[in-house]
Amino acid sequence: MDVIQMIEKEHMRLDLPPIEPGNTVKVYQRITEEGKQRIQVFKGVVIRKRGSGTGTTFTVRKVSYGVGVEKTFPLFSPTIEKIEVTFRGKVRRAKLYYLRELKGKATRLEEKGL
Repeated sequence: MDVIQMIEKEHMRLDLPPIEPGNTVKVYQRITEEGKQRIQVFKGVVIRKRGSGTGTTFTVRKVSYGVGVEKTFPLFSPTIEKIEVTFRGKVRRAKLYYLRELKGKATRLEEKGL
């Protein structure tokens, strides 16, 4: 194992659940405003996961007041308090960009079986 992998291993968090595209997740993120900290929850569908090691990021999409909102989170960021997986969707591709064009009930995903 080279030096870079050893340093990355120290910064990886083991308390986070495995995240896959198609999952509906709640991301609890620590927000600092004017010296105060609060927790903000962002709930949506994971549409992509990319990168490896400590540079892994995932993008979550939700529809808020009829407008699609996407937010990209670094997986091993210290600002992420916790991640809850509320639903595991059954999908057949790694990037779910096609959800951007769909509206309403068409955006629902089938639940993944065990």
